[in-house]
Amino acid sequence: MTTEEILAKLTEVIVEYGPKLVGAILVWIIGSLVVKGLTRAFGRTLDKRDTDPSLKPFLRGLVGTLLKVLLVISVLGMLGIEMTSFIAVLGAIGLAIGMALSGTLQNFAGGVMILLFKPFKVGDFIDAQGYSGTVHEIQIFNTIMKTPDNKTIIIPNGGLATNSMINYSTEPQRRVDWTIGIGYGDDADRAQEVIRKIIEADPRVLPEPEVFIAVSALADSSVNFTARAWVKAEDYWGLFFDVNKKVYTEFDKEGLNIPFPQMDVHVHNNGQ
Repeated sequence: MTTEEILAKLTEVIVEYGPKLVGAILVWIIGSLVVKGLTRAFGRTLDKRDTDPSLKPFLRGLVGTLLKVLLVISVLGMLGIEMTSFIAVLGAIGLAIGMALSGTLQNFAGGVMILLFKPFKVGDFIDAQGYSGTVHEIQIFNTIMKTPDNKTIIIPNGGLATNSMINYSTEPQRRVDWTIGIGYGDDADRAQEVIRKIIEADPRVLPEPEVFIAVSALADSSVNFTARAWVKAEDYWGLFFDVNKKVYTEFDKEGLNIPFPQMDVHVHNNGQ
């Protein structure tokens, strides 16, 4: 091949691929700046949403990587490289990995959702997946809880993020409920007065909403009162136990009976 033919061939290649190459370079430069800008904007959004610090670098890196992959595919496509087969292979690999790690990925996604939307936080007392306890640590795959008797419970985040749960620490106030029984024949009005006096005398009881006391059931061996009072969340158990004790001691002083299950046994003598 002569020099003239080589130059002609080179000129042909430059004419054919030069504009595509220049365009691809420009797209890469501009696209890289756009990717950086979008990644920073996403990071600022995470900061405004008070996202968990351990999750921020991962989410920023994930978004940045996805945007760069899209940019690379776009640039290669501009150069005339067929990307359909490449994308299909990537999709097949991703599907295989997803199926193999379905449980792990579900827990990972659950951890991301929990850290993003914060249905509970460290220190909250929750009831979930059949367990009750205080949230000790929120990891990306699991949530660690401590029970009141100091047992450690590790719950996968997948089920925790998709199933129902109760968070007892969300609201600053809680309602305390008691069921208090007296014997049939006791003075119901006096019993209600004693219960109200005990509850309203405790400084932990909030004035609003006001204390509620009413006869709730005529049971087999007792007349049951339902009493309700509102307290700060941290005072819930203290008030509940103290009122139970005071009711027991005050009822005894007032001559009111707290019934308990009894069984009458009748023995019949048939003359034998």
